[in-house]
Amino acid sequence: MERECAKLTEGHFKLIHAFYVSMLALRYRTPQGDRVIWPNQYTWLLQQHLIDWKDHATWGLSEEDIRDKSKADSAAKLLALIQVSWFVAQCIMRAAHALPLSQLESTTLSYIPLFIVTYFFWWNKPKDIRSPSIVKLPDMNPEQRDIFESMAVSNKFDSEGMKEQVTYWNVWYLTPRVFEKEEEENAIQEALAKAAEKTAWRAAERAPKSRQGNPKQGVLRDTTITESALPNLEDLQTEIRKEIVLAHWDPHLYGSKIWPLICLFGASFPALHLVSWDTVFPTAIEMWLWRGSAFVSIFSMLIFMHFKKVVFRWGGFLTILSIASPGVYFLSRVLMMGEVFIALRAEAPAIYNTYEASTYWIHLL
Repeated sequence: MERECAKLTEGHFKLIHAFYVSMLALRYRTPQGDRVIWPNQYTWLLQQHLIDWKDHATWGLSEEDIRDKSKADSAAKLLALIQVSWFVAQCIMRAAHALPLSQLESTTLSYIPLFIVTYFFWWNKPKDIRSPSIVKLPDMNPEQRDIFESMAVSNKFDSEGMKEQVTYWNVWYLTPRVFEKEEEENAIQEALAKAAEKTAWRAAERAPKSRQGNPKQGVLRDTTITESALPNLEDLQTEIRKEIVLAHWDPHLYGSKIWPLICLFGASFPALHLVSWDTVFPTAIEMWLWRGSAFVSIFSMLIFMHFKKVVFRWGGFLTILSIASPGVYFLSRVLMMGEVFIALRAEAPAIYNTYEASTYWIHLL
C-alpha cells in the first residue's frame, strides 16, 4: 500500500500512514454510523483522483496527529529493546561460565528473534489507536459508489449497530486481509471465464458443418454467456466465505526470496528451547519430553509453513498433513509451557548460581 500510494502522492505517503489506514483507523460516515475505509479502498480513491493528498490533514492523516494518538513513542520502544538486549547478554554470560539456564529463561529467550523482527517492521506503527478519524466521502456517481463499496473486505468492523458488529465474538475474529478479498474476486473472475469458455464450446458445437473447416467463421457470433452457464455468484461468494481457513500466508511473501528467512525465524522459536539441553530436570521423563517437544515443534512448524493456504476441507493426504502439523505444534507448545512451571518445583541448585559481575567493565555502566 505504501508503495502504491507514495507514487500517487509524490512520495508524501509514508509507512506510518499505511499502518494507520491498515489499523482500520480511517472511517467514513453513514446514516447508521460509520464504516471502515480499507487500504484498497483508500488507494482506489487516490487512483480515481476523488481525493487529493493536499487535504490529508482534514482526514486525520497528519503525521503529527497520528503520533499524538499513539500510546508509545520511539523512546518507549528503545527502552524495551535495551531491556531485551540486557537479558540476552545475561544469558550469554551464564553460558560462558558454564551456568545452566532455567526452562523459564530459555522460553523467554526463544521469543527474542520474533521480538526483534516485529520491532524492526513495526517501529513506525502507531500503538493502541482508540479514536479513529471519521471523514466524509467525496462525491461519487452511483457506479463509482458501487465499485467503492464492493471493495470492502468485511463489514464486521463497521459501527452501524448490526448484530454481527456488536457481538463479543469479534474479539476473536481475525482481521481479514486485502489479499484474501483479491483472491475471492479472482475466483469469481475465473468462474466467469470458465462459463464464457463453456458457452463458446456450445456455440462451436451448434455451428453448421460447412463452417467447421474454418472455426473462426461464425463460431464467435454468439459467445455471450448464457443464463444456464452463468455461475451463481452469490453461492460462489458464500462458499468461499464459509471456508474454514486455518492459515493463509501473504502471497507477496510466500515463495519470495525472503521466505526461507521467514521459515528460519519461525523455526528459531522452538529451536532456542534447546539451550536448556544440559539443564537438570526433576525427572528423566521430563527431560526427554522437553527435548522431544522442541524437535517436534521445529519440524511441525517447517511443514506447516510449506502450505500457502490451509483449509479445513478434504483434499487427500496433504490435507491431513497440513491440518495435523499445526495441531501437533500446538500440543508440543502446550507441553513445553507446562514443563516450564512444573520444573520450578525442583530446580537444580546451579540455576541460582551467578558469576562475579564486577570483573566485567560492561556491568559498571
